[in-house]
Amino acid sequence: MPTFDVTIAGEVNLDLILYGVPEELPRERELLADRMKLTLGGSSAILAHNLAALGSRVGFQSCIGDDDFGQIALQPLQQSGVDISRVRRVEGVVGTGITVILQREQWRNMVTYSGTIAELAWDELDLDYLKDSRHFHLSSFYLQRKLRERIPELFRRMKEAGLTTSLDTNDDPDDGWKGGLHEALRYVDIFLPNEREVQKAAGVADVEAAIRKLSAMVPLLVVKLGREGALAQRGSERFVSPALTVESVDPVGAGDSFDAGFLHEYLRGGDLPACLAAGNLAGAFSTTRPGGVEAFRDATYRRQFFEQHPLGK
Repeated sequence: MPTFDVTIAGEVNLDLILYGVPEELPRERELLADRMKLTLGGSSAILAHNLAALGSRVGFQSCIGDDDFGQIALQPLQQSGVDISRVRRVEGVVGTGITVILQREQWRNMVTYSGTIAELAWDELDLDYLKDSRHFHLSSFYLQRKLRERIPELFRRMKEAGLTTSLDTNDDPDDGWKGGLHEALRYVDIFLPNEREVQKAAGVADVEAAIRKLSAMVPLLVVKLGREGALAQRGSERFVSPALTVESVDPVGAGDSFDAGFLHEYLRGGDLPACLAAGNLAGAFSTTRPGGVEAFRDATYRRQFFEQHPLGK
């Protein structure tokens, strides 16, 4: 029996979310927000936290800066039950990454200081630790700048060790969508892009064409469609699941929370309709509190929500 259900290699940082910011940002003006939240950020860390909160055994390899931000980011991970023994503290001038999110009602600006987000390197990976699992996941393909060239090899090693694998690229800040992504997909069992990312990854400006292209490359393609829910394409089979309507605070981390719900159910042996429903449920739940993990941190609230919204009903 492996130690973990899921191991994750990736980034941990903080999200500073500002609400009530003006639509326009004129130069040389001091502008006021009416609310803020400092919370755990980073797609990899949000996924790790929420998977553990749902009951999965999670091992996490990452690095943080030698600063207060790094320690603040580790606290919710440890409290949720994520194993953080392989999170390395990087000494020097490179600090823990932080993303500032200016959240409007229907859209947002995001500015990220990558810091240690980009510092995880191949030579620092504990491959035996990552292999001691049933499943391996990687997020933020294009933010893993030191690791990216060897991500295909990393997935290959995990597959050779008998793990199933999944990938969520998230966005490419350079908007190039190169760098060995298609090579990595050769060793990926579940690819989890959103509607924009699936087109970018396929190199086509049409969702259906992108689905056809990428579903021929991976055994299971799962596309997150926001308010339209999600779909899964496995060969010629397609499964769809509607989104759950909730009173939303913000969408930060909703896609990562979808991944957590989907993978948790997948590793429990759920069929694809159940996995999609679990993903949509977790994604919707995350939006009911600020940031990507705050809803999951409240055990009583989490239990009540999932009792009120059982899968399949």
